[in-house]
Amino acid sequence: MGLHRVRAVFLDLDNTLVDTAEATRRAMLEVTKLLKSKYQFKEGEAQIISEKVQIKFSQECYRESKMSITNLRISHWEEAIQETREETAVQELAKECYFLWKSTRLQHITLSEDIKNMLIELRKEIPLLLLTNGDTQTQREKIEACDCQPYFDAIVVGGEQEEEKPAPSIFYYCCDLLGVQPGDCVMVGDTLETDIQGGLNAGFKATVWINKNGIVPQKESPVPHYVVSSVLELPAILKAIDYMPILSA
Repeated sequence: MGLHRVRAVFLDLDNTLVDTAEATRRAMLEVTKLLKSKYQFKEGEAQIISEKVQIKFSQECYRESKMSITNLRISHWEEAIQETREETAVQELAKECYFLWKSTRLQHITLSEDIKNMLIELRKEIPLLLLTNGDTQTQREKIEACDCQPYFDAIVVGGEQEEEKPAPSIFYYCCDLLGVQPGDCVMVGDTLETDIQGGLNAGFKATVWINKNGIVPQKESPVPHYVVSSVLELPAILKAIDYMPILSA
């Protein structure tokens, strides 16, 4: 490939390398089945609980919580069940729902063979770093589940740092780990507000947005250098960056 100008590539984990959204969908389906078959919840009730939990996850502020991530997420299930059925003694049911959700989701957090092969080939010529936001326990469990450690020179979890993406500090920390300059790096991820904005904030050479669903960004959204529908398009993008002509001043 001859990657002489790009010195390192940073990749996001969730919905970039692994399909976390699909894993979460499957996990929610299993919990819905449990609620209906074992506890006689109506279809509508089980669906409402699932939707409420997903909203609570999306609004989660794990850094501000005094609970462990396990207890915090059990509380999401407990609240969702109580709000739907107005029952009080549901903690054990909430625990059962959470652990079923978690174990099912982790079973489906996998790296495809195509992505593994791509990472192997890229790493022959350029250092790769995994940079993922989130609670330490949660993200480390996903990393272990998909067994992605062998494909990267370094792995950095936002929950283990003072700041997460899009703060420049975590990007500079990653650059120091690899001994590279921000202007020689490429950031690849599916989220404009964290992955792309973070790469821009840190002054990276390029940012690559994985837009699987053809989302039309809002006008105020950060603008990536490249947009692709799959991370498997990354080698071609790196070639384009590598051989881009240098303009004279």
